[in-house]
Amino acid sequence: MTAKALDIPYQLVRSRRRTTALMISPDAVLTVRAPLHLPLARIESLITAKLDWINRKIAEQRSRPVAGVKLFAEGERFWYLGAEYALKISDEFKGSLVFENEFVLSARERGRAKELFEWWYKRTARRVITERVEFFSRQEGFRYNALKVTGARRRWGSCNTQGNLSFSWRLVMAPLEVIDYVVVHELVHLEHCDHSPRFWHRVRALYPQADQCRLWLKTHGPALDLV
Repeated sequence: MTAKALDIPYQLVRSRRRTTALMISPDAVLTVRAPLHLPLARIESLITAKLDWINRKIAEQRSRPVAGVKLFAEGERFWYLGAEYALKISDEFKGSLVFENEFVLSARERGRAKELFEWWYKRTARRVITERVEFFSRQEGFRYNALKVTGARRRWGSCNTQGNLSFSWRLVMAPLEVIDYVVVHELVHLEHCDHSPRFWHRVRALYPQADQCRLWLKTHGPALDLV
C-alpha cells in the first residue's frame, strides 16, 4: 500500500509484528512496517515525530553513488575487487571476454556484452567467495550445507536454517575485505539466526573491520551493478 503523510510518500506494510519500523531503501523510499490494526493516525504521528531523521536518511541515500547505465564502450570502467578497470574492445581478440588487468571484449561480441559480463562476474564470484567461505570455515570450525551464487540486488548474502549460504554475484565487485565481512556475517548466522547483540559481538570478534566494511557497502553498494 502506498500512502502519503505530510507530503512524504511512503510504502505501508502491515503484518502480525508488534512494533512499528521505519526504513529508507537504497532508492530513497520510506517504508513503514506496522502491526495489522495500528490506526493510520498513529502511524502518521510517528512519521511526524521522526521527520528530521527521515529527511536526513533520504538525503544520505540520494547523495550516494549509483550504478550508471553501462554502454559497454571502449574505456568504460567496471568494478572488480574494489577497483575499477577499463574496458578494451578488441578486433583481434579471438575469445569473448577476459580480464588481464583490464577487461578485453571481442568486438564481434559487443551485442552480448552485458550477458558476457554477468557470466564472468558470476563465475568469478563463485570462485572467490567459495575460497573465502572455505578459509573462514576451516579457521573457525563452521559447518555449512551448500553455497550458491545468486542475482540478488538487495541482499549481499543470506543463510537459511538448513545451513545453505547464498551470495550475490555483485559482491565480487567489492574489496576483498568487504567480501570477507559478508562471508563472516553469514557464517555467524549458522550459530545465531538473528541480529542480536550476541550475533554482532561474534561477528566483530571474528572480524574487527566489520563496521568499516558495513559502511563501505552502505556508501558504495548501489554503484556495484550492471544496470
